[in-house]
Amino acid sequence: MSQPVLICRPGDRGEALADSLRAQGAFVEQLDVMRLAPLPEDHVQRSIWLDIDQYHKIVVVSPFAAYCLSNALDRYWPQLPVGINYYSVGRATASVLFEQLGVRVHIPSPDHGEDTSEALLSLASLKTLTHQRVLIVAGEGGRSLLAETLSARGANVTRIAVYQRVYQAPTPAMQQRLLTGDYQALIATSSELLEHLARWCEQAALNQPLIVSSHRLAKLAGKLGFRDLKVASGATPAALAAALGRSCNLKGADVDQGT
Repeated sequence: MSQPVLICRPGDRGEALADSLRAQGAFVEQLDVMRLAPLPEDHVQRSIWLDIDQYHKIVVVSPFAAYCLSNALDRYWPQLPVGINYYSVGRATASVLFEQLGVRVHIPSPDHGEDTSEALLSLASLKTLTHQRVLIVAGEGGRSLLAETLSARGANVTRIAVYQRVYQAPTPAMQQRLLTGDYQALIATSSELLEHLARWCEQAALNQPLIVSSHRLAKLAGKLGFRDLKVASGATPAALAAALGRSCNLKGADVDQGT
């Protein structure tokens, strides 16, 4: 494949995605338009960390949020309090929590999709939350679905932002690719990232294959003008690689297993 597949997922998760795509024979280039930066700890964060044992459930929405949480708890809790149930939207986040904190994590069944708030909210243990205190650990911005739904189910919800997304323009070379559509496919798993990238996407790019991780994101992409939409079964590297394989007839196109 002479044209690259463009990805915009930052950090270790971006590398994992790139590796999965390369395993199918794709030539991958990173757009590098966003990085994640921890937020400085303030008195609100400190108070939450000190009172972490008062929460019944902790929901962590991303691997980077999991790293930030583990670093905070390591500072204030040499021994983790017991009795807290941990949740995450996907296996990557759950793996970080287990590796860093040694805790078991509730994640959605693959039958309900992966790496989505909707799938997490399908868990039976999150259906009735009367008088329970729930902490959501996330980045700045993002969707409010988790907090609103858990509150509606009776929980006393606290949402804490532990990192920010720092956006930047694509390099001149990448801007040229987006201008001319000189790539095999674009992969996006974040609405904020997709809206950011759309500023540089001219007609040629809007006609190129765009692989997204949910029907919600596909709906947004359609509003932004993208026309050749492919919806993966989730946001995991395996799901995205399988969608790319089916779209571009790569080897291993039917493989969609966990990583």
